[in-house]
Amino acid sequence: MNKNDLIAEVASKTGLTKAAAGEAVDATFEAITSALKGGDEVKIAGFGNFVVATRAASEGRNPRTGETIKIPAQKAAKFRAGKGLKDAVNA
Repeated sequence: MNKNDLIAEVASKTGLTKAAAGEAVDATFEAITSALKGGDEVKIAGFGNFVVATRAASEGRNPRTGETIKIPAQKAAKFRAGKGLKDAVNA
């Protein structure tokens, strides 16, 4: 399922137009993104949690030359599925 499929599904389940459903989906993604940018967690009961994790700096190798390179520390968004989602997938 891609974003357009998600918008169509939201529109059909809520009775909204596709344009209104698209705005709702975009607003949801923007709210999650801004919360994560601010360092907050986003917890959706029964679905899961979005968190920001910090990856430590490390060393890697350039596969072409074999040269060692430094990979800087960075932040990454992670999703942890909640019990309700896990149960639904495993049912």
